[in-house]
Amino acid sequence: MSNGRGLSRGDKRRNARLSQLRRVLPREHAVLAVDLADDKQVFALTDHDSRVLARRTVRCRPWQLGEVIAWGQAAAVAAGFTGVTLACEPTGHRWKVVDELAAAAGVVLVCVQPLLVHRAREAEDFTRDKSDDKDALLIARLATQLHVYLPERADATWSRLRHLGARRAEWITHGGAARQQLRDLLECAWPAALTAAGKPLDSLTWKAAMSVTACDPARVRTLGLAGLTEAVRAELPRWGTHRIHRPILAALHAAASDRQGVSLQRPGALERAAFALADLHHAHTQRTQVEALMVSVLDELDLTGLVTSIPGLSAVSAAAILAETGDLTRFDTGRAVVKHAGLCPRENASGSYTGKTTISGRGRPLLRVAAWRAVWGGLRHNPVLAARHAHLTSRTTNPLSDAQARVAVAGSLLRQLFMVVTTRTTWNADIAAGTRDPRTEVTAPAA
Repeated sequence: MSNGRGLSRGDKRRNARLSQLRRVLPREHAVLAVDLADDKQVFALTDHDSRVLARRTVRCRPWQLGEVIAWGQAAAVAAGFTGVTLACEPTGHRWKVVDELAAAAGVVLVCVQPLLVHRAREAEDFTRDKSDDKDALLIARLATQLHVYLPERADATWSRLRHLGARRAEWITHGGAARQQLRDLLECAWPAALTAAGKPLDSLTWKAAMSVTACDPARVRTLGLAGLTEAVRAELPRWGTHRIHRPILAALHAAASDRQGVSLQRPGALERAAFALADLHHAHTQRTQVEALMVSVLDELDLTGLVTSIPGLSAVSAAAILAETGDLTRFDTGRAVVKHAGLCPRENASGSYTGKTTISGRGRPLLRVAAWRAVWGGLRHNPVLAARHAHLTSRTTNPLSDAQARVAVAGSLLRQLFMVVTTRTTWNADIAAGTRDPRTEVTAPAA
């Protein structure tokens, strides 16, 4: 809000963004909009008043569209324009193929958010009518109104980190599903096994013991406590440790005589539980391998030392965040990164009414998740983040709940990471806490 003192910071940033978009969408260019699909591509060539100059539908794969882009350039010149700008929805990976073809032809590609196209359908004629031809026209119209963005064009290293981050997220999901399934099956068939440890699904000794016995209490009884101990001792290295917690084995051996559970379900449920435990181990192994590769990419980018200078932020957590943000130097400010994550607060006010402020939730979901997970370590080891969390939850005016404060701290962590990476300087507690101005103070560059 400017309060009568001229343009606000938001106004200036918005004007700068619109000027940048206008440079790639000049009025001297026609707009070639394409509705991408698997093997049917629908094109609409329009002017800046959304008048359709030409249409074309082709049956081909996205990587075969080079000839159609050339057709759009020729049609635009024939209609009196100096060139053409290509616009599309970022559909899967298809738009990346089209972007490469457009760059080879000297054409700039811009993207329109699918949500905008979805909302524009009803605004067009007050119906929810949908067709490929209509969608192509809507994409063109949104492009002429500058409701577009310039897509990220990452290099090979950053692209690899993005794919590894997506792979890691998949294995976290698979591991969580196997973990929950294992708990549910044991609660049904052998609930006493879950009481053998305080947190059984986090105990390596417990999981190794369940693995060598195939989640079968009869095998536990057959082995006996001594046999179970020796079998677990041989199994533990496969789970990443060598240390046995003997009280857990004793408790599990005692639980083997417990008959509680649904007796008719026990044989099948325990067999399935053994499969779930094997899935859990496989997911953990694959996740560990992917995380090692992600850290190696950070090493290649020469960022590992920088990001781990932030207390409480591990190399893996930082890699998960950077996999979603891409190269942070493409953002103007740390606030832009927070907005990209969907963690920025959104006002809900009109006149004298002031409603509840919530985060936008309109950014990258996996980036929000990665920042949220990183906060848990940050609050334990980062004094600046811990102090901010304590202030937000204990202030007298509008105190936040623990979860709300963690969301705010996640935004702070993203801003700190942005400054560390873009300035190539190690983390400084005084600057992070706001007691020292980075614009006037010089921080020693990282080695």
